[in-house]
Amino acid sequence: MRLKYSWILALLLAGCQAPQQPTDKDVSELPPTTEESQAEQTQPIDGSTDAETLPVEETEKAPELTAQQQDDLWKRIGMQLELPVADDKMVDYYRNWYIKHPSHLRTVSKRAEPFLYLIIEQIEERNMPLELALLPVVESSYDAFAYSHGSAAGLWQFIPGTGKMYGLEQDYWYDGRRDVVASTDAALNYLTYLNERFDGNWNHAIASYNSGSGRVSSAIRKNRRHGKPTDFFSLQLPKETSAYVPKLMAIADIVANQEKYGVKIPPIANKPVLVEVDPKEQLDLGIAAQYAGIPVKELQSYNPAYNQWATAPEGPQKLLIPAEQQEQFLAKVEENRGKGVKLVRYKIQSGDSLGVIAQKHNTTIKVIQNANGMSDSNIRAGRYLLIPTSTQSDSTYALSADNRLKQTQSRSRGDYKLSHTVKSGESFWTIAKEHNVSVQSLAKWNGMAPKDTLRIGQKLVVWKQGEQGAVMRTVYYNVRSGDSISTIANRFKVRSSDVVKWNNLNKSDYLQPGQKLKLYVDVTKVSV
Repeated sequence: MRLKYSWILALLLAGCQAPQQPTDKDVSELPPTTEESQAEQTQPIDGSTDAETLPVEETEKAPELTAQQQDDLWKRIGMQLELPVADDKMVDYYRNWYIKHPSHLRTVSKRAEPFLYLIIEQIEERNMPLELALLPVVESSYDAFAYSHGSAAGLWQFIPGTGKMYGLEQDYWYDGRRDVVASTDAALNYLTYLNERFDGNWNHAIASYNSGSGRVSSAIRKNRRHGKPTDFFSLQLPKETSAYVPKLMAIADIVANQEKYGVKIPPIANKPVLVEVDPKEQLDLGIAAQYAGIPVKELQSYNPAYNQWATAPEGPQKLLIPAEQQEQFLAKVEENRGKGVKLVRYKIQSGDSLGVIAQKHNTTIKVIQNANGMSDSNIRAGRYLLIPTSTQSDSTYALSADNRLKQTQSRSRGDYKLSHTVKSGESFWTIAKEHNVSVQSLAKWNGMAPKDTLRIGQKLVVWKQGEQGAVMRTVYYNVRSGDSISTIANRFKVRSSDVVKWNNLNKSDYLQPGQKLKLYVDVTKVSV
C-alpha cells in the first residue's frame, strides 16, 4: 500500500515545477515528524541521495556514568543501594530528623572523608550491600574515636569481646577496634556471618549486629510460637535495636534521594585519600609524621588505634597516610631504618623497679626488656638501661589516649570539679553513691563505660553542682596549729566529709601544720 502511494506522489511531482533547494531557515522551521515518517523520507525507493532524502543523524547521548565513575562517593553509594526502605513510622521519624538536622550530615561527611573510599572498596570487593557503608553513620556518626556507654569503640563500635573474637587486638599500645582498615574487615566478616545465620535476611542480620544474634533469634522463635510474622518490624526487640534498622533505612533513603528531600550532603571526592603503609618497625608518631610531611595530630586522626606516642613495639605497625605522601614516606623509612624511636640511657636508682621506670617513661615493662635483651625483671641500682621514649613533649601527641582523657575530664559538667582516687573494693556504683551522682555521668566524665574495670590508684573526676546562686571558688588552705577537719569545715561553711573526699584523707588522719588542703568554697557565704 505504501509503495502504491509513493508512485502516485512521484507522478504528481513530475507534473510540477522542480522545487528550489530549501534554505537552512526552511529546514529549521519544518515541523517535527514521527520516527516512522522519518524512516520513509530517509529510505528513497530509487536509491538516490537527494538532499531532501538524506538520513538525519540522531544526536548521540553521552553514556551514563556507572556508580564507580561518579565524582561523589555519596552518589556512588546511592546508586548501589538495594535493600527495601520500609513504609514505617519509625523510618519516617528518623528521615525527618536527618532532614531537619543538616549540620549533623555535614559533620558526618567531614568525618567520613578520609575513610569512606577505603570502606566502600572493601564492601564492593565482597559484593555486599552498600547500605553497610552507612552503618558507621548510625553507630558512631563516623567518629573514629567514638566510645559508647557499652564499652564499644571505633567507627563500627565493637565491644571488647566481639572485637577479640574477630581478631582486633586491644592493649596498652593499640586498640584494633579503632583501626579503620582492620575494624572494617572485622565488621564485614561479622555481618557476613550474621547474614548467613539469618538465611540472607539483612534486616535481621543488621539488627543482630546491634543487639546480638541470640536476642534476635529468640524474638523470631517467640513470634513463630504465637503464629505472628517474623519480619523485623514485627519482632519485640530492645528500644535501641527497634530504632537501629529504621535509622539505617532513613539515612540510606536520603543518600539515594538527596534532591527529592532537599538535602545536600557535602560531597566526598571519589578517589583514595589514604593508603596503608607498613614500615615494618616501631615508629614514634612524631617521627612518622615528619616522614609523611604532615602534623602529628593529623597523623593520629588517621590512625586512632594507636593509644600512645608510637606504633606498637611488637606490631601492628601499619599506618594510614595521605596517598600522595606514600613514596616520600617509604623512602624516609628506608633512609632512616632503625632510627624511628629514640633511646634514652637511664641510670637505675635505688628503689627502682621495671614497673616504676616504665611508668616514668610512659612505656611498658616488656618494651624495656626487649630493648635491653632482658629475660626477667631483675635490675641493679647504678647500672644503665636503654629506654625507648618519645621524641616530643606529651602535648604534641594531642590525640593519645591520655590526652583525650584529660580533655574529656576537663570539660565542664558542673560548678566545680573533684578528684577521686580509686581504692581497693571500689566500683563506679560505690563512688557515684558516695558523691551523690549517677553512675552514667561519672563514667562519661572519665571517658569510660559503667561496666569498665577500675584500677586501684586511678584518678577519677567528679563534677558537682553548687547551690542556686552559689559562686564556687577553689581555695588552698594551709593548716595551722590546732586546726582539725571539723574546725576548717566550719570556718568555710562546708561539710567535714567533703573536706575528707576533696583531699583523699581518712577521717582518723591528723592534720599537720603547713599541710595544704584543697577546698571548694561558696564565696557568697564565706569571705576568702
